[in-house]
Amino acid sequence: MKRLVILYGGKSGEHEVSLMSGASILRHLDLARYSPILVGIAKDGTWNLQDPKLLPTTLAARGPLPLLPGKTVLSSPSKGLLVQDGGVLTALECDLVFPVLHGSFGEDGTVQGCLEVAGLPYVGAQVLGSALGMDKEKSKELWLRAGLPVVPYLAVRGSDLASTAAWEALRRKIDARFGWPVFVKPACSGSSVGSSKVAGPSELRPALEEALAWDEKAMVEPFVSAREIECAVLGNADPVAFPPGEIITSHEFYDYDAKYLDPEGALLEIPARIGKQQAERVRSVAIAAFKACEACGMARVDFFIDKRTGEVLLNELNTIPGFTHISMYPKMCEAGGLGYPKLIEKLLELALERHEARARLRYSR
Repeated sequence: MKRLVILYGGKSGEHEVSLMSGASILRHLDLARYSPILVGIAKDGTWNLQDPKLLPTTLAARGPLPLLPGKTVLSSPSKGLLVQDGGVLTALECDLVFPVLHGSFGEDGTVQGCLEVAGLPYVGAQVLGSALGMDKEKSKELWLRAGLPVVPYLAVRGSDLASTAAWEALRRKIDARFGWPVFVKPACSGSSVGSSKVAGPSELRPALEEALAWDEKAMVEPFVSAREIECAVLGNADPVAFPPGEIITSHEFYDYDAKYLDPEGALLEIPARIGKQQAERVRSVAIAAFKACEACGMARVDFFIDKRTGEVLLNELNTIPGFTHISMYPKMCEAGGLGYPKLIEKLLELALERHEARARLRYSR
């Protein structure tokens, strides 16, 4: 039986989402093959080993995973994970890690780097793929170089708001390139945290200030009258894409409340009611976007389909998509014939496959 660390929580604004995703993964895990070890990352960044005696209660309960103070867990170069108990460090025996961490300090390559130097196999993209998937500006630059269709964008930094002259130049540029309304969001965040729809020039600065409170860069994109389509991609060197789904939101846009808080915030239609040719286009572009960002393991690729032209436009790539009971990624996989328990098993197999391949590389002369 393999010992699996489920790493959840985190410092990001998506902490609570991670608690729900972690709970779903735990409850769909094949306990005959994997022995779960819960390590929760508190909002202050400390890693807490959860008491194994709580596992039966946690498995039986509904709702998010608990995250209680516990013995501190540390990652150590080449020594794996260590448990600190007073002044004593002991090894936390585990075979692989499933980081269920959404957003900053979890989905952006930082935790992946810790696990790499600790020598542990883990689910999902490696350091580079995680960082590229998280950074909406850099991922779009790569997609454009690969000839893939993207939503137009402008990256904004704090210096663009620092003086009256800089601000006026930025506002004129946005007005000339996009018109109104526009969408503003942090460049490196997820779950629509810090995002807003801006109806006109008077709303632009507050929206940018909110986005820049969450990240050092903000993205400004034009409003596209579009259908919101998502596609699940799974694999390492030879990934596959599942039939796409559609999000039909009752909110002004698919914001955090619609995703996680409002039970009637969105209708998830899987498979999406789009033509066969469009569906194949979405799937092929999703795989190309996945490869361009050096992703592996899994990703949810988000698209717009322009209602006027039918054009398929890339929006974002999420290397650790939501795994809650209402999340699109596991639902799309299930609709494509891969149920939730089998999906978890496949992701763990892909993690071990990649780790074994990297172990065969030479790192010294």
